[in-house]
Amino acid sequence: MNELESLAEQLGRALLSRGEWLATAESCTGGWVAQTLTAIAGSSAWFDRGFVSYSNAAKMDMLGVSETTINHHGAVSEATARAMAQGALTHSRADWSLSITGIAGPSGGTADKPVGTVCFAWSSKEGGCEAKSRLFNGDRAAVREQSVRYALRGLLERLNTSSLSA
Repeated sequence: MNELESLAEQLGRALLSRGEWLATAESCTGGWVAQTLTAIAGSSAWFDRGFVSYSNAAKMDMLGVSETTINHHGAVSEATARAMAQGALTHSRADWSLSITGIAGPSGGTADKPVGTVCFAWSSKEGGCEAKSRLFNGDRAAVREQSVRYALRGLLERLNTSSLSA
């Protein structure tokens, strides 16, 4: 079992022990988190669904991200990541959600948001939502893999402490 699947298995055990469900909203990772979660036998007991919202239109249509949020903050922003995570909760039966939006490269970066910039959010039906941004090094595949790892570790940490800041 690789490291990502090990993290997914730990996450699944934590969710199952709490009787809770997870939904994902992914952009630059293209469903890699959902694939990693569903590689775990029995994940149907704790993984509800995954949204792959690669385009801005998909973020708005599937997750309810407002056009204003995208226009004002950008598709790659903590504000958009928060809206994606909250939208995943709204459009699922999940208790927890995570979202990822970023610039995996090799192009698309700017001076303000270089290639490797990735924004994450973790949200709970209890009302908390926390977002973080990271800058990862490496090629497209490396940025995407690091993003999946960071998202899974982030949710596992939040489940273990059951705390999210508003």
